[in-house]
Amino acid sequence: MESEDTKKIQEMKTDLNLLLECLKYQMDNPFSQKEALVTIHSICQQNSNAGVYFREIGGLMFVKNLAKSSEHSMVKEAALYTLGAVAEQNVYCQQSLCTSELFEDLTWFLSNGDSNTNLKRMSVYVILVLVSNNRTGQTLVRETGCITVLTQLFRTVLSKYELNLSDTNAFQSYQLWSSVCSTLCVCVNNPQNDENQMFCCSLFPHANDWLINCIKPEIIRPVCSFIGLTLANNTYVQKYFISVGGLDVLSQVLVQLESDSHKTLSSAKLAVVVTKTVDACIADNPTFGIILSKYQIVSKLLTLLLHEGLDSGEKFSIILTLGHCTEDCEENQYDLFKNNGLPLMIQALTESQNEELNKAATFVLHNCKKITEKLSLSLGEYSFDENEEQLKDVNMKKKNLEEYWKKAKEILHRIEQLERERNEEKIQREKDNVSSMNINIQNTLKHLHSDSIGRGPTAEDKDKRQSRKLQSYQSHGVLSSACTNDHQMKTLLKSANPVNACYRESGQSKTLCEANSSYNQNLHEGTTFEKKNSVSQSSDHIFKHPIPVVKNRKQQLPVTDPFTLCSDMINKEVISFLATDNHSKMLKYRCSGCIAVGKSLNSRNFSKLLHSCPYQCDRHKVIVEAEDRYKSELRKSLICNKKILLTPRRRRQLSGGSSTSGEIKKRRIRKNFTEEEVNYLFNGVKKMGNHWNLILWSFPFQQGRKAVDLAHKYHKLTKRPKCAAP
Repeated sequence: MESEDTKKIQEMKTDLNLLLECLKYQMDNPFSQKEALVTIHSICQQNSNAGVYFREIGGLMFVKNLAKSSEHSMVKEAALYTLGAVAEQNVYCQQSLCTSELFEDLTWFLSNGDSNTNLKRMSVYVILVLVSNNRTGQTLVRETGCITVLTQLFRTVLSKYELNLSDTNAFQSYQLWSSVCSTLCVCVNNPQNDENQMFCCSLFPHANDWLINCIKPEIIRPVCSFIGLTLANNTYVQKYFISVGGLDVLSQVLVQLESDSHKTLSSAKLAVVVTKTVDACIADNPTFGIILSKYQIVSKLLTLLLHEGLDSGEKFSIILTLGHCTEDCEENQYDLFKNNGLPLMIQALTESQNEELNKAATFVLHNCKKITEKLSLSLGEYSFDENEEQLKDVNMKKKNLEEYWKKAKEILHRIEQLERERNEEKIQREKDNVSSMNINIQNTLKHLHSDSIGRGPTAEDKDKRQSRKLQSYQSHGVLSSACTNDHQMKTLLKSANPVNACYRESGQSKTLCEANSSYNQNLHEGTTFEKKNSVSQSSDHIFKHPIPVVKNRKQQLPVTDPFTLCSDMINKEVISFLATDNHSKMLKYRCSGCIAVGKSLNSRNFSKLLHSCPYQCDRHKVIVEAEDRYKSELRKSLICNKKILLTPRRRRQLSGGSSTSGEIKKRRIRKNFTEEEVNYLFNGVKKMGNHWNLILWSFPFQQGRKAVDLAHKYHKLTKRPKCAAP
């Protein structure tokens, strides 16, 4: 397989070399050169690496010079087409061709009167490829004056508004004009270029004339694309477009296309294109939505939204435009409310599965919430005069407002009902989970309690005493008040479950408060708990939280004890329930090393964290024991070798009260500061302040100097009254 690929690559290189030689030696034969250029183009289209190799052997520069120097028009057209195709296929070829010299040559081709339409089209195509996704190309197209020639072609190529594409000359002129529109779009917004946008805004009046006089898809689509990309994210250009009447023209075109959308689907699609352009115009300036209210654009957009031939993306564009129209314009909000737009938004919100469309519909509903509140407040604000005509007008307005307010109330009621149904579903799921868990716990406890009856009269008497004690506390209301005290809560937990009493005593006060709150919540269902036996009653209060992991496992009871088995089973069920419903709540009495996930830990604070935790798991317990063992052995070895002395008392015991000369730490040799060092010190303080380490590293002080020495020396020098910085 690799040999075949290598063979193909070698054949491709051989073909390109031969074609390049053919171009060089067939200068007097334009037809042969044209065929060679077309073949080079096809090879580069089939293999992405062909363009790179063609550039490496110098073919790209030769074709560029050939397009400039050839006397034959067909050779120039083929050369430019080959350059554009290779640059479009490979970024490196695009960068190598993106020079001011080539842009000047292309500008000359476009401005020369002797150039035919096809040569101009090929020149525009090369400009489009060089500028696309290339900020350098956008700068060069402006600096070389090429964009000026493009704007002139935009104005002059199509001279008549009556476009007849059946004519060959008219069709070629339209193709050139369409290519110029696409190139201008790339010049202003791919990526966005503010300077080119400011330059191209001079074409807005001419574009408005085309929109008014020729409502055809062949004209509206390129013009709307040019306007939308020139306006995008540029507030100044948007204001200029509105000042020359562009938004009014777009509104008129949209109204006419919406009226024709019932007849043909193409008119509806074209209306969506105009809608996107309107949205680009008012997205950053919502206050300009007042202009759209003159033409009742909101009602037109709502009618267009009901068209069956539009897909979800086009409906999203319409709803987003409605959101920007109603964001800061009460007239448009009122128009949306009057034309039953809110039910449509609710329907789109409930039926659509598209997240972007749902967000746009929510945006519109949020904007219309303001007008509904104002309508509710405006009822009754009208003052009634004695004039009967004024009274009639006010009554009519009030009736209309009341009707609209009723509709708004119905819509708000539907929204609240939907939210209420969702909340009820969530609560019902939680109740079902809790009830199923309680049933499982009760069945397990009953089974284990029946098994433990045969152990003797002592266990039975003990269970009876527990149930009587709990019933007496519940009947007299003493339990809820007594559980507020920590000591009384501990005794209650001991009496309810003797197996887990030792575990509960080692818990903190937070567990007692949680047990108290859980008991108070269950106390409201007293009738239900009175029907249950004492064992299930105590389990509902006690097993609300999982039993903590015990540090000393030797104190646990044997596994054969039924109460231990019961507690383990309940712990598993409660932990799984809490993990599904309340996953954000951390379990109590867990190993600190296991639950400290989001904290910033290192070797020191993690060791302290493990030593301070009374509920270590097996893994971290082994780590702590190994660390303590290693520290004790290290301490013993260091003390035996007399390399480290821990405390003064330990020092006297080890040394026996006598110290040798070898153990005394030597003082550093005193080195006075030289004048150069003093100058370094003052210069460093002047530049860096009291950052002594930076000063020490920045200047060549004597060996052995420390940051403390610099600080002491500076303070001594500054305390002297006659000392001054050099």
